[in-house]
Amino acid sequence: MTTLMPAARSGASPAAAPPVLAEVVRSGFTEGRHRGSLVVLDRDGGVDWSLGEVTEPVFPRSCNKPMQAAAVLRAGLELSGERLALAAASHSGEPFHLELVRKMLAEHGLTEDDLGCPPDLPLDREERDRLLAAGGQASRTAMNCSGKHAAMLAACAVNGWSRGDYLDPGHPLQVLVRESVEAAAGEPVAHTGTDGCGAPLFALSLTGLARAFRACVLAAPGTPERRVADAMRAHPEYVAGTRRIDTRLMREVPGVLAKMGAEAVQAVALPDGRALAFKIDDGAQRALGPVLARALARMGVDSPVLAGIADAPLSGGGGKVGEIRATF
Repeated sequence: MTTLMPAARSGASPAAAPPVLAEVVRSGFTEGRHRGSLVVLDRDGGVDWSLGEVTEPVFPRSCNKPMQAAAVLRAGLELSGERLALAAASHSGEPFHLELVRKMLAEHGLTEDDLGCPPDLPLDREERDRLLAAGGQASRTAMNCSGKHAAMLAACAVNGWSRGDYLDPGHPLQVLVRESVEAAAGEPVAHTGTDGCGAPLFALSLTGLARAFRACVLAAPGTPERRVADAMRAHPEYVAGTRRIDTRLMREVPGVLAKMGAEAVQAVALPDGRALAFKIDDGAQRALGPVLARALARMGVDSPVLAGIADAPLSGGGGKVGEIRATF
């Protein structure tokens, strides 16, 4: 194991600032820096190398969705293909996403009003602009987590569980979700919060998050975790969208499982069991692509898609004047 630039602790002194993972360079001048922590696991599941603090808990945000989707399967809900990928999605709000969410609800006698996620505009800027130009407005279906919520409600329907409180951490479904998260991560949940969509949010270390993704790709065929991983990799456009990093990565690099989360969290597992997880401390999504591409390159991933993922230009006067680039 190689540890790079650790965020050291010394006695009762405050923890050192996390290392810089990316810098903002405009016109040859570094005008900003994005700090964070990152961990890479080797094929055997041990820590290969790390940056910053990777054993303290973070909120994985939507990176927990594969484990949440595995829980609805474990609850007895039959999902496969695009439906299962959408259950683990932070979708862009494209028409095919919204259509399938509505179908999933209707198949179990549910409507958009049953969704516990708040109304929102599409996550994808082009889709959002198109909706607003057409006079549309925010809706629960357009919220990027609606596929997950539709699957959770459907699991309640098939089990006869109450639906009005399905987002309560003590609800049978959420207890099952927590168990699935802990089993995959190999560690107990450190804290329970509320995600942006209203669902319970379970904190893990970055190392535990990387282990969870590793567990999904290495799980035996037919198990809930493997079924989710296989569906996500087979239908990546339903996991994210046609213009999103996760989709591009899973399309172009065979066997890769990838999922981003809000506040600049990312987790990836390779089919050989290697995995990574990182978080940008200030939540800057703009740094996610450069950091992800650099980490994958260091892991030996060789694909033209990495150059596109790493491309994060800065504009000035209508032209490119700089970039956000990884520093490690």
